[in-house]
Amino acid sequence: MSSAALEMPALLARYADVFDEGDFSGAARLFEGGCVAVEGREISGADNIAAMWASFVRIYEDGTSRTRHLVTNLAITISDEGEHAQCRSQWTVFQQVPAEKLKLVGTGRYDDWFCYDGGAWSLARRNYASVDFWGDASGHLKNFDTNKDQSNGNL
Repeated sequence: MSSAALEMPALLARYADVFDEGDFSGAARLFEGGCVAVEGREISGADNIAAMWASFVRIYEDGTSRTRHLVTNLAITISDEGEHAQCRSQWTVFQQVPAEKLKLVGTGRYDDWFCYDGGAWSLARRNYASVDFWGDASGHLKNFDTNKDQSNGNL
């Protein structure tokens, strides 16, 4: 028997874990059959989603992004028929790169949609809803300009 209260947060935690490990393909497979929406564009297919992340996230010699994504304040709404759900959550990313102190990269919001296929919940769509506050993302994002006002920008 499925438990949405356990499965959905576990999927979000799994995403954060594999993304922080630098395993973009593993993170993208969590959206198999679904999509990720960034700045009004929908990217579908695990290979395309992984390539999108690889295009802007730095990977270090240890094969990771040297980050920790914390996904918190989950607000889950399940449809009346129990086959779809929406989750609004907040993310906070920290990073520690060699020879530097731990720093805050930024905080923002995800809008996620889930589907239940009768056996398990799966991620159907992620909308990178907003970046609320930027810290120093120059060690995390390839084209981040620390001198440019990045307030309320999307990833």
